[in-house]
Amino acid sequence: MKVIKFGDRDMDFCRPLVMGILNVTPDSFYDGGKYLSEVRLIERIHRIVEEGADIIDVGAYSTRPGAAFVDEKEEIGRLSLAVELIRKYYPRALVSIDTFRAKVAEEIITCLGPVMVNDISGGTMDEGMFEYVAKAGVPYVLMHIQGTPQTMQKNPVYGDVVQEVRDFFVERIVRLNGLGFDNIVLDPGFGFGKTLEHNYKLMNGMDSYSELGYPLLVGISRKSMIYKLLGGTPDDALNGTTVLNTIALMKGAVILRVHDVKEAVEAVRIYCAGNEE
Repeated sequence: MKVIKFGDRDMDFCRPLVMGILNVTPDSFYDGGKYLSEVRLIERIHRIVEEGADIIDVGAYSTRPGAAFVDEKEEIGRLSLAVELIRKYYPRALVSIDTFRAKVAEEIITCLGPVMVNDISGGTMDEGMFEYVAKAGVPYVLMHIQGTPQTMQKNPVYGDVVQEVRDFFVERIVRLNGLGFDNIVLDPGFGFGKTLEHNYKLMNGMDSYSELGYPLLVGISRKSMIYKLLGGTPDDALNGTTVLNTIALMKGAVILRVHDVKEAVEAVRIYCAGNEE
């Protein structure tokens, strides 16, 4: 598996990592509106770090179906505040920004230093993204999506979802490699243009993506593939999240993107203990 360069550090994935979610949005599906004040932001940052997260992923533009439009200036402002606070309290923390806009990524990186770019569109929603990350050399999360956040859940159709996601990865990797860039993490995009059935087929076949040689990130935290299957709401989906995170680790995931850091860290510890030579 490739080593990912993150500023002056290498991510070699000798153990799976946990990415804690910090949403600075008013309308994210689970925790929207909880962390809009500076005080609440600082509390959330401290909790993510204290519970053992390896990376903090900051999102400033909700990508749930039907989410409100956010312009670039607003997105940059929200991200800047959160990243500045992380840098203030935890200067060595690894930070990721959840954005599909090259100009947003460029502004944050220019002003605040290297971050991982977590692009839900895999470069399909901003043609300048691949060129920018190749120039910047920062880690890039290449996620699969069918459609856009506004259209993705309107009857998504696949012949073979596992193979089609793999084909998407291969085509995008070739394009990035053609720009001389190889600092890539792959994310199958659970819930992004997939039905409940698609999501579980994707989970079942996910180990095939390890053959591509890049680290795998999985983000299934409290998503509808859990609570729609079991009944309930995102608030009821922690146990299901832990179960699926554990399955994802067994299928080759090396980064878990989660709302509930403590539980994910425990899942990683138990998984690692059970796989010691």
